[in-house]
Amino acid sequence: MKRSKLKQVTLVCDGSSLSNQTESGRRAAAGAILDYQGKRKIIGEYLGPMTNQQAEIIAACLGLEALKQPCRVTIISDSEYLIHTMNGLYKRKANHEFWARLDRAAAPHQVTWTWTRGHAGHTLQEKCDRAARLIARTGRVNPGELQRILNEN
Repeated sequence: MKRSKLKQVTLVCDGSSLSNQTESGRRAAAGAILDYQGKRKIIGEYLGPMTNQQAEIIAACLGLEALKQPCRVTIISDSEYLIHTMNGLYKRKANHEFWARLDRAAAPHQVTWTWTRGHAGHTLQEKCDRAARLIARTGRVNPGELQRILNEN
């Protein structure tokens, strides 16, 4: 598909890991918001015992895997680990199976990786953060609650 024919999608993603310091109490989740021409969709997944870095990678995977055709995707995340690794600034020293999944998910798309400061007023990033924390805290995905978060002003 020619570059000009690809849909332009913005993907905002965030991962959360509560009790990140101890594996026994760790509860991780991932959230993603897809925006295509102002139409937004929010998705999330409870991940169980994972680190925050693993949850950040999975959050990007979720969004990319939800796309049904190749797109031009701008991915926005507050994870320097995710963005700098995908932009080649950090080496992949760990989490190789997670990076492999992300590489597969990103392969059909033309992806731009963009970092934003967390909790600094980026509305969709803050909604994504709330969604991921809610899922991690409750241990389940509640689509109605996710939609409520997305619809908040």
